[in-house]
Amino acid sequence: MDDPQREIVAFLSDPASYPPGTSPVEIIETHASLVFLVGPRAYKLKRAVKYSYLDFSSPALRRAACATELKLNRRTAPQLYLEVRAISRGADGTLIWGRSEGEPIDYVVVMRRFDQRDLLENLAQSGGLSPALGYALVAHIAKFHGNAEERRGRGGTAAMAELARTNIAVLRGSRAAGFAAAQIDRLESRLRGELAAQGSLLDERAQAGRVRLCHGDLHLRNICLVDSRPVLFDCVEFSEALATIDVLYDLAFLLMDLGHRRFPDVANLVFNRYLDLTEEDDGLALMPLFLALRAMIRAHVGATMAEHGWGSGDSAAAFADARRYLDEAAAALVVQPARLVAVGGFSGSGKSALAAGLAPELGRLPGARVLRSDVLRKLRFGAAPESPLPAEAYTAEITVQVYRDLRDRAAAALRAGYCAIIDAVALRPEERDSFAAVAAAAGVPFTGLWLDAPEATMRARLGARRGDASDATEPVLRTQLSRDPGPLDWVRLDAGGAPDATLAAAHRAMLH
Repeated sequence: MDDPQREIVAFLSDPASYPPGTSPVEIIETHASLVFLVGPRAYKLKRAVKYSYLDFSSPALRRAACATELKLNRRTAPQLYLEVRAISRGADGTLIWGRSEGEPIDYVVVMRRFDQRDLLENLAQSGGLSPALGYALVAHIAKFHGNAEERRGRGGTAAMAELARTNIAVLRGSRAAGFAAAQIDRLESRLRGELAAQGSLLDERAQAGRVRLCHGDLHLRNICLVDSRPVLFDCVEFSEALATIDVLYDLAFLLMDLGHRRFPDVANLVFNRYLDLTEEDDGLALMPLFLALRAMIRAHVGATMAEHGWGSGDSAAAFADARRYLDEAAAALVVQPARLVAVGGFSGSGKSALAAGLAPELGRLPGARVLRSDVLRKLRFGAAPESPLPAEAYTAEITVQVYRDLRDRAAAALRAGYCAIIDAVALRPEERDSFAAVAAAAGVPFTGLWLDAPEATMRARLGARRGDASDATEPVLRTQLSRDPGPLDWVRLDAGGAPDATLAAAHRAMLH
């Protein structure tokens, strides 16, 4: 432990420092703090450390950071953040809670304790990251970003370039981690190229109010369930500059973390749901840069933890994990070929399941942009994707507008260098032709997949749907089946079986 805080740490580690009957003290370590879990409370002590991006080296700095932490985290988790409490020296020289005659010698943030099983990091390991939880999490993040304070004139190219330089410098200084100097050099070169290519977009988004006072540290260890709902906590409090960022850069930490933990399907679901709810598609070209920077941060933070022996893991494994983050940073900047895939077929044929299965595997991280007609129709009416719409929302005129939205967003994704998947019935030949035309205009390959399934299977699937964006019912299916789709030049797939079989067939079709 750090010498300046050895006595403080001993005090906070001692069950006798808390009310009688308190359970044993559990300790969680990070590179910047120690959290003491005791009974129904958590006490967070900031380490007396100074990094190039953080300074907690004096009690006054730690006190200010504690106050800021309380204020900022109450934006998303007021039920968790209770108070800042001082620790002082009593008349007999022992440590006590609160203020004594002299100045306090340290401070902690007092929080309501939650069950560690409800931390999303642990839920992920136990298989608890369901689509429903992903949707609830994205709704929480999107609402937070929508309400976050705009900082026009902040962020933009200059800020991101400085962030890149800082992270490169920290990586070069992390000698014990075994980061390859040549790899850091290549990463630096690629970052410079990406910043040059995307500089105008970064600045445009900053001027448009997309740079806000965000969370700044949005990964699975900083999200928990409270009363069965996802809650963001432990935001960046030590640097307003590091938290004043593009909302997509904030989201990128979560996407990178999900990918690193090998949950690409959840990362793609979160990615698409966020873009659906916020209409931030214009910033999609920035995602590779943002993902790379986030992975770089985790690389040097992990290296710092291992170098100091903090945390419960083996340092060799921690250094190996830090190097894997660096590999992922480089991978995020590798250009992948873009393509457009359209999945059509009658309601209940399995279009959305196939699109969700294909998307994480296509193109740049975190996978393809999935554009579902059912979702875009709901958003056009200002409704949540799973909320039912009245019959007047399904007129031919509205459908024409929805299909135009599908084409426009697919074209935007392709321009940004991402693959796109359109998920729509596409019963009319002109609708199918219009999707192919989007790919032709972008100069990318197009694959149209038409799903065939027995009528009984489609009826059963419609009847089993719960909380889905589609409002299709059996009468809707009967109407579709009564219409002639005309000549089908798309690849026809048997989708009457298990989703995995349909996905395998789609993979084979896309190879030809």
